[in-house]
Amino acid sequence: MKLSILIPVYNERATILEIIQRVQAVPFEKEIIAVDDGSTDGTRELLPPIEQQGVVVLYHERNRGKGAAIVTALARATGDIIVIQDADLEYDPRDYAQLIQPIVEKRAKVVYGSRFLGPRMAMFFWHMLANKMLTLMTNILYDAILSDMETGYKAFRADIIQGMRLRSHRFDFEPEVTAKVLKRGIRIFEVPISYYGREYSEGKKIGMKDGFVAIWTLLKYRFVD
Repeated sequence: MKLSILIPVYNERATILEIIQRVQAVPFEKEIIAVDDGSTDGTRELLPPIEQQGVVVLYHERNRGKGAAIVTALARATGDIIVIQDADLEYDPRDYAQLIQPIVEKRAKVVYGSRFLGPRMAMFFWHMLANKMLTLMTNILYDAILSDMETGYKAFRADIIQGMRLRSHRFDFEPEVTAKVLKRGIRIFEVPISYYGREYSEGKKIGMKDGFVAIWTLLKYRFVD
């Protein structure tokens, strides 16, 4: 089965080349679609050589957010399985094998890689607590038993996510897509992944404001689509 690996990119000059190399090294039939979301730190200047290596590179003229970049990439994806890959080095593409296995074996349509089931380092306590609270809220509202709703490693059978209308432009993509999957009666399969959290000084972007937006997103999509 062919993978479409979608990489939203915003100001990741220090890591974009290495993450592309790591993704390219994974031994699966795949296409890589990177969307530069209005980077201003020199990331854009590094992307033309990547295109010459067969990576599809798309550009937003201004920063619109992770969710918007994923929607842009989805419109170009042609694979059987969609995998979301952040452009930093927090998630390891070598975990793709266990991430997609339940879909390949037709045991699941959607798989999340849980940072709380596998080895991890450098996760802030308050981030962990906020994540646990958002995940608990998800489980209560949508009758689920997830351990990591906010994980950046999500894999979908292509027809599932490409058939959704996704409205969230920023980090609220995570709760929106989770809510819409669960509301459709699709149970999410979780597998352990490794996680290498980075510091804000290294470019980490998600903050407290995003947590409040996630709460509102979970509540909103419980009642609307």
